[in-house]
Amino acid sequence: MEWGARLRALLTAGTAALLLVGAAGCAPEPVPEPEPTPVAEPTPEPEPEPEPQPGLGPACPTDHCVSVAVAGDFLFHEGLWSPFAIPTNEAGQNFDFMPLLEGAKPYLDRSDLAICQMETPLAPVGGPYAGYPLFSTPPELADTAKAIGFDVCTTASNHSVDMGTEGLLRTLDKLDEVGIAHTGTYRAEADRDVPLIVEANGVKIAVITSTFSINGNYNEHWWQVDYREEEPRVDPERAIAKAQTARDMGAEIVIGVQHVGEEYWTEPTGGQVELARQLHDSGLFDFVYQHHTHSIQPIENYNGNWILYGTGNFISESAPPERQVNNEFLLTRVQFAKQEDGSWTSNDLAWVAATNSQNGGYKWCSVASDQPQGVCQSEEFDAGVRERTRATVDARGAAEAGAHEWLISQE
Repeated sequence: MEWGARLRALLTAGTAALLLVGAAGCAPEPVPEPEPTPVAEPTPEPEPEPEPQPGLGPACPTDHCVSVAVAGDFLFHEGLWSPFAIPTNEAGQNFDFMPLLEGAKPYLDRSDLAICQMETPLAPVGGPYAGYPLFSTPPELADTAKAIGFDVCTTASNHSVDMGTEGLLRTLDKLDEVGIAHTGTYRAEADRDVPLIVEANGVKIAVITSTFSINGNYNEHWWQVDYREEEPRVDPERAIAKAQTARDMGAEIVIGVQHVGEEYWTEPTGGQVELARQLHDSGLFDFVYQHHTHSIQPIENYNGNWILYGTGNFISESAPPERQVNNEFLLTRVQFAKQEDGSWTSNDLAWVAATNSQNGGYKWCSVASDQPQGVCQSEEFDAGVRERTRATVDARGAAEAGAHEWLISQE
């Protein structure tokens, strides 16, 4: 082989060898697996701020308030039902009490919860009806009570069994029919220990009541009327136990109602004061009020909680001048505000005085300073009722503690 050819062959072989070595030395690095892309955790949406629930009534100082209006006895004699008789209508009603009671509706409409006292048993439709001493009241009263804004009626009184078991049950049936909750008299023994809890503006409110007497009348079973088991009288210990049960069941506000006192007195007895304070001293009640005396009695702030010692009647037939207090009424509203720690405190207490006639006929008529119904009997008469009421209400320091006249024209 020629020298040139040999040289070319050697160069070709060397180049090939170098190429092979180079190829082996330059093998590509293994490609690493890609790191997984972290998935962002979804950001939880912030809890929405609770909607304010100011409720009905005066301006609410916190985000949540509830107001409760309380009234005295529905006390009917013939002079109250006869003028309101109507031809039997399609609903089978024989009376229309709206003209008698409609004056209270604007006040009850400015309250989240309204409580009445069904003092007397209701009669069957068509009667018979009766006044004192054994009452039997036209059942159409319950329809009107609902129509003007009452949500709850207490039924424990010294007249609860005027018409025996039949009248007691008939009253409860009628209240159920019209949609008014009730407590104080019972269909069954087990019902007696179950506290009434109702809801108003998102707040669970318990109402607990008892009476001092059944006037010596006969009730078929002792448990049918709320009083002390051994003898008819107000039972604060049982009310306190029942309030604890209500709290355990979720009640946020507890109201105590006592049917007690001396008739026609404008000052509470020592017993009334002791009974009301006993409930508050338990730490379980937020408001305590009393009825039965057919007279307005003072309002008192006791260790930060209100006591109303006497509501007077809600409506009644006119009594003679020596019992004029029977014809003067008090409607009261207390507002509760929820605090940051979840507790409730009474924030406002307002009262309005009323009388029982206007333009010569029976009518619940407000004598408030803003005269929402106009003149009731005369300017002088109305002012007299209002100022007597103010003096009585304030006799135990209510005004200094913040209680004031209820003027719906300013709400």
